[in-house]
Amino acid sequence: MKKVAGFDYFEVEFSKEGKIEDRNKVDELTDHLSGDEVTDLIVLAHGWNNDMDEARGLYERLLGSVSDQIDEADLADRSLAILAVLWPSKRFAEEELIAGSGASLSGVPDDNELVGRLEDLKGIFDDPNADEYLDRAKDLIPRLEQDKEAQKELADLVRSALRQDEADDEDASDQFFALPGDEIMSRLAIPDVQTGSAPVASTGGVASMAHAEDPPTPQGGAAGIGDWVKNAREAARNLLNFATYYQMKARAGTVGNGGVYEVLRDVRKARPDLKLHLVGHSFGGRLVTAAATGPSAQPPVVVDSLMLLQAAFSHLGFAQDYEGGKDGLFRSMITGKAVTGPVLITHTDNDRAVGLAYPLASRIARQVAAGLGDKNDPYGGIGRNGAQKTPEAKDEILLGSSGSYRFDRGGVYNLRSDDFISNHSDVTGEEVAHALLAAVAVT
Repeated sequence: MKKVAGFDYFEVEFSKEGKIEDRNKVDELTDHLSGDEVTDLIVLAHGWNNDMDEARGLYERLLGSVSDQIDEADLADRSLAILAVLWPSKRFAEEELIAGSGASLSGVPDDNELVGRLEDLKGIFDDPNADEYLDRAKDLIPRLEQDKEAQKELADLVRSALRQDEADDEDASDQFFALPGDEIMSRLAIPDVQTGSAPVASTGGVASMAHAEDPPTPQGGAAGIGDWVKNAREAARNLLNFATYYQMKARAGTVGNGGVYEVLRDVRKARPDLKLHLVGHSFGGRLVTAAATGPSAQPPVVVDSLMLLQAAFSHLGFAQDYEGGKDGLFRSMITGKAVTGPVLITHTDNDRAVGLAYPLASRIARQVAAGLGDKNDPYGGIGRNGAQKTPEAKDEILLGSSGSYRFDRGGVYNLRSDDFISNHSDVTGEEVAHALLAAVAVT
C-alpha cells in the first residue's frame, strides 16, 4: 500500500467510457477499508489538461497541505485515507484554454496553427470516426476566409465528432448542435472580449495565458458579414475550443456517474459507516458532482461532504427555477440530500480559464452581458461566480489557515477566494486544505 503525505493512498483509473480499468485496484481499496481503522475516505478528482503525472503532482501538493494542517483540525479521533481518481485527459499546448477565447492570446491563428490543433485533437473525441472527420476538416482550413461553404462544413465535421447526449441550455451546447454550421461560425467569429487584463501564471497542467493586452471591444455586439469573413480562422479556433470543452464536459459526467459512482457504491457497501468526502478540481468538479448525484433512476450513494475547487461547470448547476421553472442539472444533489455535510465551492475572478470558457456560450446564444462570464451573464462558470440562483448557497470567503469556519451540515458555501487562489490551478495551498478539513470535521 502506498503512502502519500502520510495518508494511505489508492489510485483507480477509468476509461473514457467511464469503466474501471483494473477491478483489482478497487478490491484492494475495499479490502483495506473493511476494518474499522479508517474513518474517512477523501476522493480526489483532477481536471482536464492534466496527464497522469501532473494529476499525481496536484494530489501530492494538496495532500501535503492537508498533512500540514491536520493537527490544527478537530480530527484527533479520525483516520483519513485517499482515493485518487485518474481519468483520461490530454496535455495541450500552453496557450490552450479549457474553452477560452484563444484568439486574444496570440492574434488570429494562421493555417498551420489550426491544422496543428486539429491534429492534436485526434484520439480525444469519442466518436469512432472522429479522426477521419478531423482529417477532412484539415483540408478545409486554407479555404475558410474565401468560402462560406468551407466554414459550414468545418462546423458540421467537428460537431459530427461529438456525441450529443450531454447537450443542455446551461452552456448553450443545445444551440451549438441545433444551429446551422454557418450560423455557428458567424456567432463564434465575433471579436474577443475579455474581462480584466492581468497576466495569469498557471501550474498543475492547466494551460497558462500569455496575455499581453485586451483586444478592442466590438461595436454593436455582433459581427457583420465582412467581420465574419475576416475572422473565419478566429471562429475556427473558437469552434475547436468549444468542441473540446464539450467533449471533456461529457466525459467528466460519464466517468462520474459511471465508474466513480460504482466504486463509491462498493465502498459504501463494504463500510456503511465510513465517511466519504469528494474533492474535484476543474472538470473533476463536474465529475465528483455527477458521482454524488448518481446516474438517472439510481439512488445517490450519499456522501458526507463535497468540495469544488475552481470547478468547470455552469454557475446554474445547482439553481432552482432559474428560467421558466427550470432547475440546474445537478439540482437533485441538493434536494435529494445526496451530500449530508457541507458543500464548499471556491470561486474567484482570478480564474481566467473558467472565466473565459462560458463567454463562448454567450456568443453562441447571442447573449449580451455587461461582463461576459460574470454572475449576471446567463453563461458563467461556478469556479468564477459560485453557485447562482441557489437558495441554499451562502456567500462566504476562503479564510487563512488560522481562520474559524462555522459550516453547517447540508449547507452550501460559495467561498470567494481572491486572496488565496491566484489562478485556475492554485488550489493546493494550506488555506484550501484548512477549509477542507473544517468541512470534514463537522461530519
